[in-house]
Amino acid sequence: MDRKRIWVLSNGALLAIFLGHMTAGLEVPLDPKVLEGLPQPPTITHQSPKDFIIDPRENIVIHCEAKGKPHPSFSWTRNGTHFDVEKDPKVLMKPSSGTLVIDINGEKAEAYEGVYQCTARNEHGTALSNNIVIRQSRSPLWSKERNEPILVQVGVSLVLQCRPPAGLPPPIIFWMDNNFQRLTQDTRVSQALNGDLYFSNVLVDDTRNDYICYARFPHTQTIQQKQPITVKVLDSSPAEERRPSFMAPLGQSSTQMVLRGGVLELECIAEGLPTPDISWRKESGDLPSGRTSFHNFQKTLKIVDVTEADAGDYRCTAKNSLGAGHHIIKVNVKAAPYWISAPRNLILAPKETGILTCRVGGDPKPTITWSVNGVAIENSPKDVNRKVEDDTVILNDVQTGSSAVYQCNASNEFGYLLANAFVNVLAEPPRILTPPNNVYQVITNRPALLDCASFGSPIPSITWFKDSQTSILSGDPYVIHGNGTLEIHVAQLLNSGKYTCIASNNLGTKENHVYLEVKEPTRILAQPEYKVVQRNRNAVFECKVKHDPTLIPIMTWLKDSGELPDDERFVVETDSLTIRDVTEEDEGTYTCVMNTTLDQDSASAMLTVVEQPDPPTDLELTDQRERSVQLTWTPGDENNSPTEKFLIQYEDLLHQPGVWHNLTKVDGTKTTAHLDLSPYVYYSFRVLALNRVGYSQPSKASRQYRTNPAAPDENPTDVQGVGTEHDNLIISWKELTGLQSNGPGLQYRVNWRQKGVEEEWSSETVANTSKYVLSGTPTFVPYEIKVQAVNDYGSGPEPVPVEGFSGEDLPMSAPESIQVLVQNVTLAEVHWEPVPSSTVRGRLQGYKVRYWRERGLHQGAGAEGRQEEAQALSFSGNRTQGRLPGLQPYSLYTLNIRVVNGKGEGPPSANHNFETPEGVPGPPSFLRVKDPNIDSLTLEWGPPQENNGRLTGYTLRYQLVNNSNDLGPVEEMTLPANETTVTLGNLKYSTRYKFYFNANTIKGPGPAITQEAVTVMDEVLIQQPAVDVGKGDTESPHPVSPITQSLRPLFHKVRPIGPVFTNVNSSVVGEEGAVISWEYSGPDKNVYVEYIVENSKEEWKKEFVNGSNGSQTYLIKGLKPGTSYRVRVVAKDHSEMTIHSTEELLITLPAMPNKQVDLATQGWFIGLMCAIALLILVLLIVCFIKRNKGGKYPVKEKEDAHQDPEIQPMKEDDGTFGEYSDTEDHKPLKGSRTPSNGTVKRDDSDDSLVDYGEGGDGQFNEDGSFIGQYSGKKEKDTHEGNESSEAPSPVNAMNSFV
Repeated sequence: MDRKRIWVLSNGALLAIFLGHMTAGLEVPLDPKVLEGLPQPPTITHQSPKDFIIDPRENIVIHCEAKGKPHPSFSWTRNGTHFDVEKDPKVLMKPSSGTLVIDINGEKAEAYEGVYQCTARNEHGTALSNNIVIRQSRSPLWSKERNEPILVQVGVSLVLQCRPPAGLPPPIIFWMDNNFQRLTQDTRVSQALNGDLYFSNVLVDDTRNDYICYARFPHTQTIQQKQPITVKVLDSSPAEERRPSFMAPLGQSSTQMVLRGGVLELECIAEGLPTPDISWRKESGDLPSGRTSFHNFQKTLKIVDVTEADAGDYRCTAKNSLGAGHHIIKVNVKAAPYWISAPRNLILAPKETGILTCRVGGDPKPTITWSVNGVAIENSPKDVNRKVEDDTVILNDVQTGSSAVYQCNASNEFGYLLANAFVNVLAEPPRILTPPNNVYQVITNRPALLDCASFGSPIPSITWFKDSQTSILSGDPYVIHGNGTLEIHVAQLLNSGKYTCIASNNLGTKENHVYLEVKEPTRILAQPEYKVVQRNRNAVFECKVKHDPTLIPIMTWLKDSGELPDDERFVVETDSLTIRDVTEEDEGTYTCVMNTTLDQDSASAMLTVVEQPDPPTDLELTDQRERSVQLTWTPGDENNSPTEKFLIQYEDLLHQPGVWHNLTKVDGTKTTAHLDLSPYVYYSFRVLALNRVGYSQPSKASRQYRTNPAAPDENPTDVQGVGTEHDNLIISWKELTGLQSNGPGLQYRVNWRQKGVEEEWSSETVANTSKYVLSGTPTFVPYEIKVQAVNDYGSGPEPVPVEGFSGEDLPMSAPESIQVLVQNVTLAEVHWEPVPSSTVRGRLQGYKVRYWRERGLHQGAGAEGRQEEAQALSFSGNRTQGRLPGLQPYSLYTLNIRVVNGKGEGPPSANHNFETPEGVPGPPSFLRVKDPNIDSLTLEWGPPQENNGRLTGYTLRYQLVNNSNDLGPVEEMTLPANETTVTLGNLKYSTRYKFYFNANTIKGPGPAITQEAVTVMDEVLIQQPAVDVGKGDTESPHPVSPITQSLRPLFHKVRPIGPVFTNVNSSVVGEEGAVISWEYSGPDKNVYVEYIVENSKEEWKKEFVNGSNGSQTYLIKGLKPGTSYRVRVVAKDHSEMTIHSTEELLITLPAMPNKQVDLATQGWFIGLMCAIALLILVLLIVCFIKRNKGGKYPVKEKEDAHQDPEIQPMKEDDGTFGEYSDTEDHKPLKGSRTPSNGTVKRDDSDDSLVDYGEGGDGQFNEDGSFIGQYSGKKEKDTHEGNESSEAPSPVNAMNSFV
């Protein structure tokens, strides 16, 4: 089915449709299909105005058009009598029309002046037009007159009369001179409403002979000129000043009448000297807002569209410096007749009743008369069914054929109103005028009006139905209006559908279908926001919209309610507007408008373009004084961003020409600044403005301002006295600037004397320097020092003395009475007596303790061992004790102590020896499996590299491992200390066993090493791999060999929940090492320390660590000084897959100064190397000859030469090295040196290095603390048996455990 769509655009449009249908329901419709066969009385549709002024040069056209069925005929009356158009050949009536065309060629237009009225009639009635008054326009000439010159004294008032001839319509008046230039008007000289020219007081300049008044007649477009008027102003007897008085209107009050709806113009013109000013007010209230305006320099008050409320008293006041005058204008408002309710056409069915109402207003009250078909109702045929009551005609029980046109005439002295209203008696069945199947579309929550325009007589009743419902739609939310329109106040989606309207009367029924579609509203979800954008940057306005998907949206952007500029910088996208490189012209309000066919939504935002302010101008110096000046300036344009500060800069043209310095800042609201100045400066000033965008360009420099020289106001600062040698004192200070010198000839007077010694001040004057060297001073004694500024104009203020010291010398003595108290196997406490302060010879910085391990006690007193590097700990301040951590158990140590001051270290004390007690041993050096058989195998091991005491034996524990990797019961056996092998029998064939092996001392068992092996079914020869402590276990694939190393923990445990690595820390040791510490709680024993150079692409280097639970530390050595490393600790499973990892640590090693000489390039070194090589060659030849002669090379020497010593760390109880125990504190030792493969045993001391000293390289920090350094030399020591040929120091032990 085709549907004609009607777009319901807005509530206003809907209301217009509704009102139109109410009118259509009372009139015969104009649809030609409906009009066929329907009679209608005449109706006037167009006529000329009541007062018709004609141009005598053109034909006269008097309009009269009417409609009706049948079409009406027309006739005219002139001046109340019939006007026979056919008898006058100059008059023509247009066909099918009543319009007259009068040809006035050769005739005078005056002959056709008069009152005309048109009559339109057909068989159903007669309609009348208004009385049309025809008058010819006139523009008469000015009467001849002679104007005498007007003589007037200066200061008096004057009126030049125009008095133009009366015209029709009245002419427009204006004054000009002979050159056709309008005369200048102002508060003193102005033209009145009647055309006269008023002078409140005349001046000598008013003298002229061409005051000409012109009258322009609008209809004929002609201009008439009055004879020129001559005015001569005399100054022989000028008028005195006077109060205002009124020239028009005259007197204290006047009266003026105006008609309702017209224009009220009130005028007051006053004279006086000085010229008075005019003001207006209404006595009984305010002047009407929106309808009031002032003209002619406040002399005319104009009110448009006058109402009865505008009546009252209006006071105009003329005022000058001598007084005021008042005039009251009483305004009366009258009214020509106006419609309150004009009579309306009636369409009645036979036997119905109708009422015609003619209600009018006016002042005085209009008289109402009725006519029927142009005949006064009292003179028309009598009708018993008609009743006339003043302004109402009641028609009862109308009959067919009683159609007529009624005229209502309302008149008073100011005019009249004439209205035609027909009564058409018809009998017609219903007809629906609304096109069928209309589709109405409306937005949700807005009213919906469904039209059902109908025609019928009697008037049809309208009913509505929705969809297939049988009930009539009435009540909320539906309203059926009188014209049949169905209104839904607030349309919702559920109101969509098909609607049926039915029109019915007693002659029949008619129905029509329409459709309603309710759409979602268009809404702007993200509105554009206010933007403040810097010039030459981009501005982006967002406008995101939601709309009904069935409607087509159109996005439009406006700037200041107009179109966007045609500029490629404006980029419109789907939901945004971008303005590139904004300029000042882009400022304004930008509106996003989203239109659909049904509705629209819009949102606006402003764009403000800002930039740096313009530079200030007009710099001026005022209030000039010796030490100050006042600077004023004029701010530049702020460019839409308020000025926050003004920065005042100066240039010193004497000392630093071309360099600008900041002097002061003032608030952005100020334009003056008081500037404090210094003597002996050639100032030039400039000002910069600051807003939120930035600083402006500097202003132009002010004129130069010079200040006179003076004595210095201040002395040098940062005065110090420090000795660099034991017999000198260097006095230094910060020099004054040129601005601070205050005058020429700047010098410094240096004064000093030894503190505590009664002696006079010594003095020396220097210039152009910031220090003075005093030689021959005693060592490290206090001095009082003063430095004073002087110039050619005097001295600065008296300076305050400061204290300084002459230079230091090395300490003279060493501490005595040294005692060592051994706390446990790894910790000792040393005590000493402080040295006398007189021997320090400087500022005491502290004491440095150097200690080293001589040998292990199990080696014997006569054994030769390798002396380890000495360690150094520094103790700041005047301390008398300190702790030495990281000692090895069962060892002999030596120490000495030195005094340290600012110059360096004093002589060492006598060496003092002490011993450490026994501890638990280290792990056995290796564990190997030999001769595996069906039910037996042999274990071979090596003794610990670090006995840490006297070995009491070994403990071997072992258990079988089944196919599911479960462990069986543990078997344990004790072995003597002098054994190195054991054979185990009665084992199960083809079974895996795991072995745990450790050494013991009287202090307990040491850490165990593990091994796994498999008994075999047949006799095989197996090459057993060795497990070397410190090198990590190696694992062979099970199919290749029945012997493997275990990487599993000692006991099976549930994997921990949460991180297995905690408390991860790092510290730098020396220039090539770093210590990593952590706590580990995981089951996997494959723990590695991995490191890599920062930003390097190389693979990670890794070093194996025994994965025991608890606290552990590891020393990474061999690092490059001055390099940053990334370090982490990881745990891996048996397949070398990483299971757990710490976060990466960043460690930076200090750079090592390269003071070495490249010996390889030295000639003497090359010669020496050649000599040594030659000597070695000779020795080798001698040995070869001696061997061939039967000499024997000692077996002991051969073993020593081929031995590969394994340097193992020493642990206590659980294998931990480098820790000490304390029964009071079990926290991990922070900063201490601990082995990489051990854990901190809970019985060891956990004291912090703070208790022992700062360690480092023996230098003092700025705060006086020491930085300890390892030092010493390595010596070779030969031992019997399988022990290492080298007695390792604690540091070596840690470094070697890899």
